[in-house]
Amino acid sequence: MALTLYHDTYTHTGSNACPADLVLLHGWGLHSLVWDAVMPALLEQFQVTVIDLPGLGRSPVPGGDYNLDYLVEHVLAVAPQRAVWIGWSLGGMVAMQVAVQFPERVKALITVASTPQFVADERWPSALKPELLQGFRNLLDEDWEGTLIRFLALQCKDSDSMRDDVRILKEIVYFHGLPAQKALRCGLDILRDVRLLDELQKIQCPTLHIFGEKDNLVPVSARSTLRQFQPDAQTAVIKGVSHVPFLSAPELFVAACRDFFSEHRLA
Repeated sequence: MALTLYHDTYTHTGSNACPADLVLLHGWGLHSLVWDAVMPALLEQFQVTVIDLPGLGRSPVPGGDYNLDYLVEHVLAVAPQRAVWIGWSLGGMVAMQVAVQFPERVKALITVASTPQFVADERWPSALKPELLQGFRNLLDEDWEGTLIRFLALQCKDSDSMRDDVRILKEIVYFHGLPAQKALRCGLDILRDVRLLDELQKIQCPTLHIFGEKDNLVPVSARSTLRQFQPDAQTAVIKGVSHVPFLSAPELFVAACRDFFSEHRLA
C-alpha cells in the first residue's frame, strides 16, 4: 500500500453552498499548524485543505528521490482537483511548480515569502548568498536539531514581533514529533538547487506574490526582479514583518489575500 501524505479538509464556515477549494502548503522544517492564525478567516471564503509535506508534521516519507518533482507528485495525490493554492517559502516553490506543470489543477496562485530561486546569482541577485544556505546544509549533518532552531530564528529576524514569532514557531515545530532528517536535508537541497525563473512565464493563472518588508531569506528587493520574469503577476509587501507574515500580522496578510480574491472573483 502506497504511503500518502497527511492532509485534512476543513469545512467552509460562510454562506456559500458550493465553496471553492483552497490548498495551503507550509515551508521547510515545519507543518500545517503554522496556518492556524489565518485559518478562520480563510474558511469564511473557502473550503481549505492543509497538507504536511513528506517527513514533516504527520506525513510519512514515501520512497523515491526527495526532490521538487517528488513533492509535487505526492502533494497532488491528496489535493483537490482544482483549487486556489497558497504556498509559503518551500511550499510556495512547490505551488509554483504545480502551476507550471499542471495548470488545470490551479485556479489561482499565492506565494508567501517565496521565490523561484532561493540562492543568488547574476540573473537573480536578490536572494540568499549560496554559501549561507550551504553553511546551513553542512551544519545540518553535524547538529540537525540546532540547525533547525537557528533557521527558524533567522526566519523571524528583524520582524516587529520577532520574539513572539520565534516562540510560536518553536512551539509548533515539534508539536507532531520530530521531523524526518531526510526531509530536512533534501528540503535544503531543493532550496539550494532549484531554479524556476524561466518557468514563471508558463504560469497562466492569476498570481500574487506576498513579501515581508524585513525578510532576511527572501529580500523584498526580489519584488522588482520578479516582475521582469512574470510581468502579469501581482505583488504585495507587508510592512514590519519578516519571513512569516501570516504569523506576524495575520490581519494584514488576510487583507492582502482578500483583495486578490475579490479582484479575481475567486471566493
